[in-house]
Amino acid sequence: MIVRIISLGLFLFVSLPSFVAHAQDAAAQPWIRPDHAADEAVWGIENGIVFSLWPYGLEHRNERPYGGGPRGLIRVGYQNGEETYLMNFLAIEPIVSGKIEFSEISPSAVDGVWGKLLWASDTPEAGSYYPTARARGVVSQVGGAGEAVEELSVYVFMERFAHGAAPYLKLSIRSDRPEELCIQVFHHEGSTPMDRCAITATMGNYSRLRNLHLKGSVVTSTQLYNGFDGIDFIEKDGYPMSQMLEDTGGYLWALATGDETMDDLADWPVDSLARTKMGWKYRAPFKFTQYWKKEKKTADPSLSVRVNGRARYWSGGSRDKSHYMRIPGGPSFENFELQEKYIPGQRFYYGLSRKTPSELVD
Repeated sequence: MIVRIISLGLFLFVSLPSFVAHAQDAAAQPWIRPDHAADEAVWGIENGIVFSLWPYGLEHRNERPYGGGPRGLIRVGYQNGEETYLMNFLAIEPIVSGKIEFSEISPSAVDGVWGKLLWASDTPEAGSYYPTARARGVVSQVGGAGEAVEELSVYVFMERFAHGAAPYLKLSIRSDRPEELCIQVFHHEGSTPMDRCAITATMGNYSRLRNLHLKGSVVTSTQLYNGFDGIDFIEKDGYPMSQMLEDTGGYLWALATGDETMDDLADWPVDSLARTKMGWKYRAPFKFTQYWKKEKKTADPSLSVRVNGRARYWSGGSRDKSHYMRIPGGPSFENFELQEKYIPGQRFYYGLSRKTPSELVD
């Protein structure tokens, strides 16, 4: 099969590898992954976490292949039965000499449009950008002897950033942790040294996340940002590693939840502005706890929790306040991440769980 690919401004014709279909194995496995190189760039696990790369979205399976929203972001959602629900975007934000770049607004070297091109591979060799899946993902056995635990892994590559940073990621899902995505951060040879490379969940306003669960306290966005009604982000100081929750298994946690009932969350105003913002209306049939966690033994002392907030939904960069709809219920957390000095191969875990924070952290 031949498809057109883009390699930093050059159009090339490359023969895509053939995927061998294993229908019998697929029936026995929980994995969601492409059957062919030209399929949608979507991977995940049944009744658990799913992710995709632009231009492929996660919702409306029968109406795809496109609908993936902004470029330069990893879409993350939750598969339940026959439906998949988009829940958040993950952005890549490398910092070099104190200067940060954002994968979703850093211009592409191919066409100058906002958003770095992202593509997948089964190996750590980057290759070139492909507009389709190209990679099935590698399924391997993990855990101790006798444990029937599998892991699906996919490498995600991106264009080099303007300040020279050249990070890439390895995303993995374990069959015994279906609600969790492991994210490892690496860099290519020749990359400008990075101070850190944050992986940030950028769309907390969709779930109206207002409670940040830390050690001995719950920080609420409505109190933290009380009185704020602007159209930009608002940010306070972060929270050091010492304020993160710790479980008996040696992991540090920060968890975010909403503060509304399911009925309130699913409700939506009927005014003319709200009708133009229907993409922000909550569509999943249940609520989630979103979390970040880190193995304490591998954590650098620089590890911290960062959130920022918004009082009004993003509206495409317009500076006209009338274009921005107030978030029902008040300000909520938009970006949610762990920050840590860059260490090659460092691991962060992002979760979308139907469990409560107290059920997750023992």
